Amino acid sequence: MEIDENSNIHIPRFEGFAGVEKPLGAGYKPGEGNNPADSVFNRVLPNALTAKSDELFALARKSSLWTLSFGLACCAIEMISAHASHHDLDRFGVVTWPSPRQADVMIVAGTVVKKMADPIKLLYEQMPDPKWVIAMGSCATNGGPYYKSYSVVMGVDHLIPVDVYVPGCPPRPEALIYGVMQLQEKIKNDAKPSLNRELLQE
Repeated sequence: MEIDENSNIHIPRFEGFAGVEKPLGAGYKPGEGNNPADSVFNRVLPNALTAKSDELFALARKSSLWTLSFGLACCAIEMISAHASHHDLDRFGVVTWPSPRQADVMIVAGTVVKKMADPIKLLYEQMPDPKWVIAMGSCATNGGPYYKSYSVVMGVDHLIPVDVYVPGCPPRPEALIYGVMQLQEKIKNDAKPSLNRELLQE
């Protein structure tokens, strides 16, 4: 080791095979090394993108889902865990939102009792279109262990339309993340024109 008089920083002197000190970055050539190759798309049609407006909007919607943050029972703990740092739903573009006025996804996490039926319907009606619903757990899906109970709704789909069902009692955070990914796929596929829609237009 030797100390440079100007900077007082220890500069290592390599005394390996060649015995010559090699400065950092020496021998580097642009375009070489661990760089990804050009995609076929860029070689054939650079800087051009064509898409239908519905598909473009669906791409934006599926990548920025705002979930209405409320929980009804024990499934809410798993939903909170899915949004926390270990699982981090934010990397999918999913963030929680406390107001239904700006939220576009309702995650019904837990037992839907009859007393909560009207508030859930009210929250759903306050959400702007387009909006989607995820029924998380057995209780929100079909009543779960409280099936045919005097006070429990036999699935939230008796109150509002459901897009994705996440089974489990309670489902793990990974299951909810998979459900969110299925919802994203549904949003993307719904934007593509179906054969029936094309036939109706003709």
